[in-house]
Amino acid sequence: MCLINFQFQNHPKYKLIVAANRDEFYGRPTKPVHFWEDEPSILAGRDLEQGGTWLGISSTGRFAALTNYRDPSKPEAGKISRGALVQDFLAGNQSPADFIEALDPSDYTGFNLLLGSPDQLFYYNNLQQSFLEIPPGTYGLSNHLLDTPWPKVVKGKKHLSDYLASHEEVELEPLFAILANSEQASDSELPQTGIGLEFERKLSAMFIKTPDYGTRSASVVLIDYNGNATFAERTFEKGELNGEQIFNFHIK
Repeated sequence: MCLINFQFQNHPKYKLIVAANRDEFYGRPTKPVHFWEDEPSILAGRDLEQGGTWLGISSTGRFAALTNYRDPSKPEAGKISRGALVQDFLAGNQSPADFIEALDPSDYTGFNLLLGSPDQLFYYNNLQQSFLEIPPGTYGLSNHLLDTPWPKVVKGKKHLSDYLASHEEVELEPLFAILANSEQASDSELPQTGIGLEFERKLSAMFIKTPDYGTRSASVVLIDYNGNATFAERTFEKGELNGEQIFNFHIK
């Protein structure tokens, strides 16, 4: 997951609104969002290479989402797959604080983790070992820290905030339209994360398309104050839409 725009407890109808893109190499096998056969309470897509996931909710209202922290100088060999973090939190019953306390941050390369529920949401970064409760508001998270003002984070937050401020009834299509924005940032706005100028340009868009890497799925999660949840996902093959799944259910 490389871009998560979300609003928490700041809308008259919805406790939690999430609009997120997952960027990955096209060759990495993935299963679209579904209720897992081996963990029936989990609703999420699945990485078929390592078995974890990047964003999901549970039938009991647990929520978690992950982004990698971009630092190509850090080796990944021998580290635990970060997708297991989302899976383990969704499948378990630990509080967010207890879940984080039980982790060894050195077991993983850099990551950002959102975890909790529509009633209480937390953010954790394993490099800074920062754990904080998220107050009501609108946020953006990419491959640095929460609300780091990268161009696509700023743009995504603004578009989401502007839409939600003027719409009590939230529709899926406008949120997917936000996520489909493929405009790249100007060179003067680009971060310098050690991947070279050309790749910085390509990754600066909210929706990414390169010959072998790009946006594989766009996800929208809506959870209202009555416990009604919607999880909609669109999947893409080299930038072209190739599937859509929508799940509606009531949190137990």
